[in-house]
Amino acid sequence: QVQLVESGGGLVQAGGSLRLSCAASGRPFSWYAMGWFRQAPGKERDFVTAISMSGSNTYYADSVKGRFTISRDNARNTVYLQMNSLKPEDTAVYYCRIGAYWGQGTQVTVSS
Repeated sequence: QVQLVESGGGLVQAGGSLRLSCAASGRPFSWYAMGWFRQAPGKERDFVTAISMSGSNTYYADSVKGRFTISRDNARNTVYLQMNSLKPEDTAVYYCRIGAYWGQGTQVTVSS
C-alpha cells in the first residue's frame, strides 16, 4: 500500500509560478518511477510529466516542455513539480501517481 499526498496548489496569475509537492509513504520510494497528471473540468486526466527511479530521466508533455520541471528527493520520499510561466490552460486538478496509486489531487487555478 502506498499513500500519496499532494500539496502546493493554489490561485496564481498568468505568468506566475507554483511548486507542487507529492509526499509518499508505505513503500520504498526510490523503487518507483513517478508521474504527474492533470484533469481539467470536463476533460480526461492527461499525462504531464514523469521521472525515473533515480531521477536521471524525465519526460514531459509537449504542452509543458520548457515551463515545468519535475524532480525528486528520494531521501524525503517526495517528488516536486516546479511550474513556471503558467497559463490559464494549465488550470486543473494535479495528481501524482506511483504505479496504480494516485494522490487525492491539488487544485491549480491560473487567472488571465
